[in-house]
Amino acid sequence: MLHLTKFKTKKTNKMFKKILFVALLFVSIMEIKAQAYEYRIVTSIESVVPMGLGRSRIISAQEDKDYKEYTSSRTEEDKKQNKSKRGDAKVDDFDETKILNFYSATGINFQNVASNDALLSSKVNTMIEEGWELTFVTSGVESDAGKGDGTGIFITRFIFKRLKS
Repeated sequence: MLHLTKFKTKKTNKMFKKILFVALLFVSIMEIKAQAYEYRIVTSIESVVPMGLGRSRIISAQEDKDYKEYTSSRTEEDKKQNKSKRGDAKVDDFDETKILNFYSATGINFQNVASNDALLSSKVNTMIEEGWELTFVTSGVESDAGKGDGTGIFITRFIFKRLKS
């Protein structure tokens, strides 16, 4: 009889541990889903115009805008356009960091590339120290289209996130 009681106690303990594990797992998953993030985008625009004639910058907005104020949902029944003014969508508070153009009079200036890397690294490291996590990086280029077109940019967007406080 004593042997059977020990077996039931061991079985009950195992069952209790499984239930406790599942409950803790459930609470952890619910906590993860409840987390809300905020996002910040930093954009670098590097000119490919030779001889310092372009304007290269790191840009980051310091104010928020609600996209809904500038959005209309158009349907076949409701073709009403959003009447907001473009000027109202502009932010007034942003950081603008000067960086260098990719080209000099003789071609690609590798010192400028390295200098831009140092400035971008500083910006990224500062954002990480402030609790931001670099989540995505995306880039694109509009380059010189041939004779007579002395314009072009290389744009990179750094997308950061952090937990809302």
